[in-house]
Amino acid sequence: MKTREIVVLTDVMLITAVVQRGMADDLVKAAQMAGAQGATVHYAYGRGVRERLGILGLAIEAEKEVINILVSSEQVGRIFERIYLEAKLDTPGMGIMWVTPLEKAATFVPPELVEKLSQ
Repeated sequence: MKTREIVVLTDVMLITAVVQRGMADDLVKAAQMAGAQGATVHYAYGRGVRERLGILGLAIEAEKEVINILVSSEQVGRIFERIYLEAKLDTPGMGIMWVTPLEKAATFVPPELVEKLSQ
Protein backbone atom coordinates (compact mmCIF):
# COMPACT_ATOMS: atom_id res chain seq x y z
CA MET A 1 0.00 0.00 0.00
CA LYS A 2 1.26 3.44 -0.92
CA THR A 3 1.90 5.77 2.02
CA ARG A 4 0.28 9.16 1.89
CA GLU A 5 2.12 12.24 3.06
CA ILE A 6 0.83 15.70 3.69
CA VAL A 7 2.80 18.44 1.99
CA VAL A 8 2.47 21.45 4.29
CA LEU A 9 3.08 24.91 2.88
CA THR A 10 4.31 27.35 5.53
CA ASP A 11 5.27 30.41 3.48
CA VAL A 12 1.70 31.27 2.47
CA MET A 13 -0.44 34.42 2.66
CA LEU A 14 -4.14 34.89 1.95
CA ILE A 15 -5.19 37.97 -0.02
CA THR A 16 -8.88 38.77 0.44
CA ALA A 17 -10.62 41.44 -1.61
CA VAL A 18 -14.24 42.54 -1.25
CA VAL A 19 -15.25 44.40 -4.40
CA GLN A 20 -18.27 45.55 -6.38
CA ARG A 21 -20.22 42.79 -8.07
CA GLY A 22 -19.03 42.04 -11.60
CA MET A 23 -15.36 42.89 -11.01
CA ALA A 24 -14.00 39.53 -9.82
CA ASP A 25 -13.21 38.00 -13.22
CA ASP A 26 -11.04 40.93 -14.28
CA LEU A 27 -9.32 41.06 -10.89
CA VAL A 28 -8.54 37.34 -10.91
CA LYS A 29 -7.06 37.70 -14.42
CA ALA A 30 -4.92 40.61 -13.23
CA ALA A 31 -3.75 38.57 -10.23
CA GLN A 32 -2.86 35.65 -12.50
CA MET A 33 -0.88 37.99 -14.76
CA ALA A 34 1.06 39.03 -11.63
CA GLY A 35 1.81 35.39 -10.72
CA ALA A 36 -1.18 34.03 -8.78
CA GLN A 37 -2.14 30.45 -9.60
CA GLY A 38 -5.89 30.89 -9.14
CA ALA A 39 -8.58 32.24 -6.86
CA THR A 40 -11.83 31.44 -5.14
CA VAL A 41 -14.73 33.84 -5.68
CA HIS A 42 -17.98 33.94 -3.75
CA TYR A 43 -20.80 36.42 -3.31
CA ALA A 44 -21.70 38.46 -0.26
CA TYR A 45 -24.11 41.16 0.80
CA GLY A 46 -22.64 44.19 2.53
CA ARG A 47 -24.18 46.65 4.97
CA GLY A 48 -22.99 49.72 6.85
CA VAL A 49 -20.76 51.61 4.44
CA ARG A 50 -23.63 52.14 2.06
CA GLU A 51 -25.52 54.41 4.46
CA ARG A 52 -22.48 56.52 5.37
CA LEU A 53 -21.43 57.07 1.77
CA GLY A 54 -25.01 57.99 0.84
CA ILE A 55 -24.37 61.40 2.41
CA LEU A 56 -21.79 62.05 -0.31
CA GLY A 57 -24.33 61.20 -2.98
CA LEU A 58 -22.64 57.95 -3.98
CA ALA A 59 -24.77 54.92 -4.76
CA ILE A 60 -22.98 51.85 -3.37
CA GLU A 61 -24.31 48.45 -4.36
CA ALA A 62 -24.90 46.10 -1.43
CA GLU A 63 -24.02 42.97 -3.43
CA LYS A 64 -20.30 42.19 -3.36
CA GLU A 65 -17.83 39.66 -4.70
CA VAL A 66 -15.23 38.25 -2.32
CA ILE A 67 -11.97 37.02 -3.83
CA ASN A 68 -9.56 34.77 -1.91
CA ILE A 69 -6.10 34.13 -3.32
CA LEU A 70 -3.35 32.03 -1.68
CA VAL A 71 0.13 33.26 -2.57
CA SER A 72 3.66 32.89 -1.27
CA SER A 73 5.01 35.71 0.86
CA GLU A 74 7.42 36.40 -1.99
CA GLN A 75 4.51 37.18 -4.36
CA VAL A 76 2.13 38.95 -1.99
CA GLY A 77 3.30 42.53 -2.53
CA ARG A 78 3.24 42.34 -6.32
CA ILE A 79 -0.19 40.67 -6.51
CA PHE A 80 -1.71 42.89 -3.79
CA GLU A 81 -0.63 46.03 -5.66
CA ARG A 82 -1.91 44.72 -9.00
CA ILE A 83 -5.37 43.96 -7.55
CA TYR A 84 -5.50 47.32 -5.73
CA LEU A 85 -4.81 49.25 -8.92
CA GLU A 86 -7.07 47.12 -11.14
CA ALA A 87 -9.97 47.35 -8.64
CA LYS A 88 -9.49 51.12 -8.24
CA LEU A 89 -9.55 50.73 -4.47
CA ASP A 90 -8.25 54.29 -4.15
CA THR A 91 -11.80 55.40 -5.11
CA PRO A 92 -14.42 55.68 -2.32
CA GLY A 93 -16.91 52.81 -2.26
CA MET A 94 -14.99 50.46 -4.56
CA GLY A 95 -14.08 47.92 -1.89
CA ILE A 96 -11.48 46.78 0.59
CA MET A 97 -8.60 44.33 0.55
CA TRP A 98 -6.35 42.76 3.20
CA VAL A 99 -3.64 40.14 3.66
CA THR A 100 -3.70 37.42 6.30
CA PRO A 101 -0.58 35.39 7.12
CA LEU A 102 -1.38 31.68 7.29
CA GLU A 103 0.35 29.29 9.66
CA LYS A 104 0.08 26.43 7.18
CA ALA A 105 -1.83 25.23 4.15
CA ALA A 106 -2.02 21.88 2.38
CA THR A 107 -2.87 20.85 -1.16
CA PHE A 108 -1.54 18.58 -3.87
CA VAL A 109 2.01 19.48 -4.86
CA PRO A 110 3.61 17.45 -7.67
CA PRO A 111 6.32 15.11 -6.29
CA GLU A 112 8.99 16.53 -8.62
CA LEU A 113 8.33 20.03 -7.25
CA VAL A 114 8.51 18.78 -3.63
CA GLU A 115 11.85 17.13 -4.41
CA LYS A 116 13.19 20.26 -6.09
CA LEU A 117 12.13 22.51 -3.20
CA SER A 118 13.56 20.19 -0.55
CA GLN A 119 17.05 20.40 -2.06
